[in-house]
Order: sequence, then C-alpha cells, then structure tokens
Amino acid sequence: MPDDETITEQRVRNRWGEGDRLRIEILEGAGRLLSELGGEDGLTIRGVARAVGIAPASIYQHFADRAALIDGLVDYEFGLLIKAMAAADESLDPADVMGRVRAQVHAHRDFADAKPGHYRLLFGKATRRAVSGERPVSGPLHEVFTRFIAAFDRCAEAGHPLRVPSGRAASLVFVSVYGRAALLDGVQINRPDEDFLDDLVSLIFV
Repeated sequence: MPDDETITEQRVRNRWGEGDRLRIEILEGAGRLLSELGGEDGLTIRGVARAVGIAPASIYQHFADRAALIDGLVDYEFGLLIKAMAAADESLDPADVMGRVRAQVHAHRDFADAKPGHYRLLFGKATRRAVSGERPVSGPLHEVFTRFIAAFDRCAEAGHPLRVPSGRAASLVFVSVYGRAALLDGVQINRPDEDFLDDLVSLIFV
C-alpha cells in the first residue's frame, strides 16, 4: 500500500492545475464518509483523505483544519439542496405556482430523507451560525427561506391568497420538514403520512 507521500506525489501530478476539482472531490469524499458515519463526530481529516485516496497534507492545501472542512461541507451540501429545490421548481410549468411550491417542499423533504446525517449537520450548523453571528443573514439557510418566500409570493400574486404572510408560511413549511426529519431520524417504522406536508401547504392558502 503506498504511503502518504507517494499518494500526494501521484495526486499532484494527476491533478496539476485542477485544484478546484480536487477541492470538490474532497468535499464529496467527506459527504460519503458522513453518510457512512451517520454524523460528524467521527469525521476526521485522515479519514476523509483515505476516502478520497490522497494524503492528509493535500486536504490542508484547501482547508486549514477539520472545522474548516466541515464548514466547507456544510456550504457544499447546502448548494446541493438549493439546486435540488431549484430543479424541482423549474421542472413544472411556470404558471403552476402552487405545484411549484409543493415541488420545492418535496425536494427539501427528499433531501432530508436521503441524507439524514447531512441534513442534521446542515441545519444544526446553520442555526448555530445564526445565533452566534458567525455568518451573515444572507447565508445558505437564508437562501432556502428566500426560495420558499418567493414561491408563496408568486402564489399570492397569481390570485391564491395566503392565510399568513409569505415569510411566516415559509417558516411553517421549513419547521415542518425539519421536525419531520428529526422525528424520523433513525426510525424505520411508524413513519407519518407522507401527504401531511401537502396538507400543510393547502392549509396555508385561503
């Protein structure tokens, strides 16, 4: 088995000038490892390096330490969630404003179901950042809310009035998806009715 120095030499030669790609590969490797571990506690620089097939030194060229790697993973996974919500939204007729709301809610739910460990990490970190002031309000969590708010605003503008302001409607949807994910975390039986999120969306409208 090659040592760390040999792996590093091969990796630099194979990926010369492709530092951005290596950074993505590191984040993808960290994501796979996070799925296997079920949480961030066992996530280490050395473990990620093994998962990607590089030396730990190669990771330090992109992330100063484990905390920076986890922050990078949070931002990367948030990007994947936001892309999934955008793709779901854009898959429907632009005039189907209520369908587009539901599509984004479903995309958010599906992400939480498919990646429970990632979802815990994303919103646990995002909440702590917001409370501590480490990140501005305009971060990825804010972007998720903004997508929901815009979706509800489109519905109101198209003649589907809301019972509550669009910001509150976005909060209701987010809290419901988040709460559902928390309740189902590690639970394989007695899953709640999958239609309840659609029912919630319907109740938001007059």
